[in-house]
Parts: sequence; structure tokens; C-alpha cells
Amino acid sequence: MNRWVKPILSIATIPVISASANANTIDFLSLRTAFGSIKIDDLGRVRSLKSNNGKEYSPANSNSPLITLHLEGSPNSKLISPKSIKLERNLQLIRATFPNGSVATIRWRNEGSHLVFELKALTHREKIDNVVWGPVQTTITKTLGDLIGVVRDGFTAIGMIGLDDNTIGGPVVDGDCHGLGYIVHSPDPVKYPLPPGLKEGQWFNLGGDGVNDVAFSSHREEFFRQVFGNAVQLAPGIGSTLAYHSRNRRKPTNVVFSLLPGFQGSRPRHMVTDPVAADYIGSKVALYISPDSQGLQTIEKVIRKEGLPYPTFDGKWVHDPAANHTDMAWYGPHDRMIEYASALGIKGIQDEGQGEYYANPADHWLGNRVGMAHSNPISYRDLTAQTNNLGIKYGLHTLCLFLQPGRCSDVTPVPNPGLQTILRTHLAKPLNESATNLVVTDPSFLGEDGTWPMRDGSNTLRIGSELLTYTAVSSNPPYVVSGLKRGVAGTKAQAHPAGVELAKLQMNCYNGYCPDINLMLDYADYYAKVMTENGMEYIDYDGLESTVYQSQGYFGVRRFIRRFFETYAKLNHGKFPRVMGAGVFPGEWEYVGNCNVGGGNNMFDPVHNRWGIEGKDMRVGFGSSYFAPTFGIQDFQSDWSALDVENLQAKAIGWDATYMFGLSQTAVERSGEKGAIFKAFRAWEDARSEGIFSADMKTLLQNLDLKFHLEKLRKGQYRLTPVSEARLAATVDSGYRDLSVKNPFAEQSLDFAFRVDKPVLSGSLSIGFETVPFEHRLEAGQYLMVRNGDLILADKYRKELVRLASHQGLRLKKGDSLIRIEVASADGKPVPTELTVWAWGSPRLVGKK
Repeated sequence: MNRWVKPILSIATIPVISASANANTIDFLSLRTAFGSIKIDDLGRVRSLKSNNGKEYSPANSNSPLITLHLEGSPNSKLISPKSIKLERNLQLIRATFPNGSVATIRWRNEGSHLVFELKALTHREKIDNVVWGPVQTTITKTLGDLIGVVRDGFTAIGMIGLDDNTIGGPVVDGDCHGLGYIVHSPDPVKYPLPPGLKEGQWFNLGGDGVNDVAFSSHREEFFRQVFGNAVQLAPGIGSTLAYHSRNRRKPTNVVFSLLPGFQGSRPRHMVTDPVAADYIGSKVALYISPDSQGLQTIEKVIRKEGLPYPTFDGKWVHDPAANHTDMAWYGPHDRMIEYASALGIKGIQDEGQGEYYANPADHWLGNRVGMAHSNPISYRDLTAQTNNLGIKYGLHTLCLFLQPGRCSDVTPVPNPGLQTILRTHLAKPLNESATNLVVTDPSFLGEDGTWPMRDGSNTLRIGSELLTYTAVSSNPPYVVSGLKRGVAGTKAQAHPAGVELAKLQMNCYNGYCPDINLMLDYADYYAKVMTENGMEYIDYDGLESTVYQSQGYFGVRRFIRRFFETYAKLNHGKFPRVMGAGVFPGEWEYVGNCNVGGGNNMFDPVHNRWGIEGKDMRVGFGSSYFAPTFGIQDFQSDWSALDVENLQAKAIGWDATYMFGLSQTAVERSGEKGAIFKAFRAWEDARSEGIFSADMKTLLQNLDLKFHLEKLRKGQYRLTPVSEARLAATVDSGYRDLSVKNPFAEQSLDFAFRVDKPVLSGSLSIGFETVPFEHRLEAGQYLMVRNGDLILADKYRKELVRLASHQGLRLKKGDSLIRIEVASADGKPVPTELTVWAWGSPRLVGKK
């Protein structure tokens, strides 16, 4: 088990400077909403969070300040809470006085569905760098929505939402962004008890090497919960906490941060942030209580009432489960891409076959770049003229804000002054164009090797328009930076005078650079303009973590995404683009409804009907915050059965999940079940669009013991059949092998597919006294299978080669049966085989009456 020892930052143990607890505190403010009420006492603490059913969710002796302050230079965990409050009810104002003399003026509003608290003023604020809403304690631990700040117990949801860009999830942390990892937390201690040696709230590092992101997901057990945000934190012994904070970004901040703190190559490093015109005056949050079943609808009401972004897809809010659809990931020549998408009912295409596009202001993706197998290439504009006319959103896979040497005009040949810096110092002595050492006035953190997104040795300096690297810095004056390599990344070595600025640059994980908090807005505009020029309505921001490389955290994420959406809307008559990213960050949640990251069996295995570790992490982490879980990219395998593909659709609908169906012309056309797959896939996609599946039916579809077949009868009406699948791998030795199969349904004809992994001359399948012989040679990988009642010989992709006979005689009884496999191998040695048996249950009609 790959464990990284780290202090548990539980809000429950955060020291808060406050007035002494007063046993005679009184409720100064009691506010009731549609579904509950909150009470605030004379020390400014939230003392009651009560739902309309009368249940109290505020812990006994709760220490839950509505607002706290953080002093510059203090530990992040040390907050100052009010010592008293004064109400001006006619103005709906709270004036909270703090031990340091600061007075915060807070205005409240009751909107029925939620309460709003806004910081209007703060006195004696010179040393106050952050204002924190909360941390507010609750007794709920079952479902922790850490991306957006909501906790749920199956009956009630309690949440907090930041209502401006600079009010971001979580308490004060360096980098304004949580470091990735796992906490130990059982959502159901009876169903998932913790084994000895583990305790609630314990922190574990991600797995892998810090480079291969698939390996990050490393703990299969349901009580290992990957952390996706910190707007909610587990508070062992109490429950959970909700918090948002707002920073004064007008002055630089010295931070120590890494998004992957547990890896040696990405360990936390120092960084000085750039000033931004953003302050905590005007910070505001919504606080709500609702029935758990109406939690998402309540958030939607907050968003619409407070004028927050409200993107839609196919006419529905991006977080409405009814907006979830399967997208296509396309590979290879594009001749039949649109044909396939139309036949399958696909409404979004990510063109993975075009590779990864790096941001480059000099490249607007023009020209004939779309490859065809049987004609000349065409332009993206020509392609999207077709997709847009069919209501299909098409887009490309980009590396977000990764600015690479040789690929980006802001790096080569002259670096943009807006490249993100780690620190700034000055040359103490002149530097000629051939020198291999230089002297600086202040070494600051130059002696720290690397930058946190990169491995060690990633040390790039910018002096004027030259980029250079170094290997060492002396610890005593004169501060000599040695081992210089001049004119790197396509820049030119030059002479530089004493006193000129020298800056160390932040590197990205691909040995390139990234824009600072201001230049990133130009890139948001760039992407919006390039998409518009090419008629694109979809984009994949791989490397979305590049929006936190600036150490402005979720503020940076929201700043980039908001600007992109606003510019795109201005250029496209108010339309919303469909966006996917490499992850889901707070600040992105408001805009993005799908995140089909990862893929294959790491997410969900549709053939063997089981979750992968990464899929479990996304299902729990995303789903807890009302974000669609994902199966990632599910590349179609030509030997899949139609039921394997139907299983992807059924499980996605059951979990309100999304995924990308990875297709190429080659993979599709060699499949022997293409027709059945396309018909069934479209039936599921149509049924999902028509909203025919109830909550109970979705729960049924989640069943990992079953697959399902869906047949469309007419619009709004379908026939759903459960299928029990037994997939049995066995090596047949001594001529035969007996396999046990269980049929939970009524007696029926045997439906099977039998594959051999080496040549056989002949054989048979038997149940009881009934036998189906075959005397046709089977090559390695070929199938003997039933199709439409006939016995056929098929190639390794299930494509029919020979029709052998009408399939009659073999019956699969209800309950347990023994199936005997007999084969005569070509070489007389054991034969690896796989037998798949399908038992079909009773169909049921589903849909609208």
C-alpha cells in the first residue's frame, strides 16, 4: 500500500481564536427557508441547522462561525472568529466584531430556497489576507460533495455555494487548491467496515509514479475516497464541515504548493503569486437546506436566482441528468464518422485521431487537415458545416494552457512577458552572451530544484527575451547561478546589463511553460475565436490543471473558463460550447457537465461487468457533487458482442454517467455484430433522451450480475430484457471439460458463443443427454455460436464464416446445469477455450403510456 504520511487537516481540530464559550449565548438571528432553518448566536456562530422534518444537523456544542478571518503569516489552520455580533434587522445587516479589532459588515437575504450572506465591508483589514465563510459543522458524513460544498445523508442535503469568482471552495490552503490524495471514509460502516489499522480521516497518497495518471487511482475498496475538492471536509468524531474562502489577491503571496504533494518529483515548492485585481470585499455565499431528493434542483434555483452561469446542452442544464449523453471519440480517416454518429444517435464528437492540439496564437487550425481514406483532406470548417447541420457538436483534443517550445509563438522565438513566473530577482553583474555563470542580488528560491508540475532539473530562467537553464546556486554571497545553458527553447543568447530582472519560470509537466493569471485570458479568447472560425461547438481541455499552475487555485480555473464561455457566447450569438476537461475542479463545475477522463477497464469493464478502480473513484467523487460519473473513453473492440455494448449503455444510464464511445472505421467494419450493435445502441440513446427510465429502473440497470437488451417498439415505448451471462474460461484436457452454469430464469434454448484459442479439428457441446456436434475445423480465435437460432462458425470478430446447422435440441434448464465441452485439438495438446452462455429473462415494457 503506497502511503504518504501527512498531517490530517481536519477542520474539527482547527484552532480558532474566539471569545470564551458562553453557556448563556442566545440566538440573535433565526432564518427559515422553504425546507429548513438556521440560527446564529451572539458570538456569530451557526448553532442550528434544522430540516423541516425537525432533525437537527448542527452538532451539540457546535463551534461553527458564520465568518472567520485569516491573518497574513499565520498558519493556514489558524482562524479568528467573532467575539460578538450586532444586528441591524431593518437593514438586514450583521456587524461582527473580532478580537483584533476588525469589524465585518455582512448583509443577508432570504430567497426562500436559500440564504445569501455578503461581506460589504471590513475594518482594520491591513493584515487580513483571507475571509473564510465557516467552517460550518454538520453531523452528516454519508455523502461528501467536496467539489461544490454539499453534504447528504439520504434524507437531507446541506450546502454552501460561492456566488462570485473569488469566493472559492474550502478553507485557506497554499495554492488555493487541494493536493490530490485519498482519505479513509466509509459511507456505510455496516456495509463497508474499516479493517484494523485504518481510521476515519486518515490520508493516503495516490498510487503510481506521479507521471502515469491512470495509476493515480490505486485503492479499490469503497472506504478509500479520492479527494476532488475541499469545500467539504470530513471531521471525524463530529461529522463534516462546509467552508468557502475569499483572498485579497491585490498583493503577491508566498506559497508552498504541489497538486501532487506525495510524489518526490512533484513535491511542494515555493512560489510568489502575481497580483490580481480581486478582493474579498463583495464575497458572498449561499447556504441552503433541502430534502436530499431535491438537492440538485435547489442548487439550480440558487444558480438561476443569483445570476450564475447556466450553460445548457440539448436545451437542458448541463447538470440535469437528462442532459447526459454518450459522445464519440473518433480515430482514423473521417469518411464514415458522420454516418456512424447519425446512425448511433451521437450528439457530440471528440476527434481523438487528430492528436493533441497545443495552444499557439499563430495557429488557428485552418487549412485542409481532416484526413479521408478515399478523397483529399478537407478543412474543419467544411466538416463542421455537416455536423452542425445534424445537431452534432464536433471538437478537438487540446492541451489547454500548455505552451511548448517550437509549438507556441508565445515561447519561440521570443518568450511572452506573461509566462508564469515562480520568483523574480535581478542580475548583480553584467552577463555576456557566452557566460556559463551569472550572479543574482537575491537567490530567493532559486536553489529549489525543479517546479512542482515537473520533475527535478526543470530550471528555466528568463532574462529579457532569452531563456536559459541552470543546474546549481551557491548558498552564500556572491550568489552564483552556475551550469548555464544559453538560448534554450529556440531563443537567442544575448548580453544583459546588471540590474535587469531575472525570473524563474513555472514549467508544465511536458517540459513547457504556462501563461500567468492575466495572459490566460488571452488564451481563453484564442480558443473561443479559433473554435468560432472553424465552426466548432465542442472542445476537450486535457491538461486542465494548467489553470492552477499559477497558484491562484480554483480562482484561476473559474477565471479562465468564465472568460472562454463569455467570449464564445459573444462570437456565437449567445450559444454555449460543450466542454470536457482532464479533471473536474471547483470553479469549472458551473460550466462543464461531462468529464470523460481515463478509459477502458480502469473505468468500467463492459465485457466482464465490473468497475475499475479509477471508475469507482470517479463514480463516488463526481457523483457526490452532482457531477455525472464517467466510464472515460470506451474504445470499441471488434470482438465485442452486442450485449457488451448494450451493457455500456445500460450501466451509463443506471448511474447517470457519461462516456465516449471510441470508434474507427476499421474497428466497426470488421465487427460481425455491427448491425445489432448500431440498432441496440441507438435504442438506448433514444430511450435516454426520452427520459423513460425511472429511479427504480436505473437502480436495476446498475446490477452487475445482469446485462440488458433493449428493443425499441415505437417512440416512447421499449421492451427491456434482463440477461444473465456466464463467461467461463477453461482449458480442455483429455478431450473434454465439464462446466457449471446457473440459469436464474425459466428453461430456454441454449444461447452460447464458444471460442478456441488454438486450432481444433472437431468437437461437441452437451447438456444431459443432448449433444450438438461440430465437425468443422476451428482456427485459433474463431467462434462456434448461435445467431438467430442457427449454429454458425464465426471469425475472431464474430463475423459469420459458415452456417453449420439449425440449432435445435440443447435446452438450458432453470437453476444449475453441467455443460460438457469436447474438442479434438490439431496437435493433441490441451486447448484454451472460453464458453459464454446467455440466459434471457422475461421482457418488460417500459416507457410512456
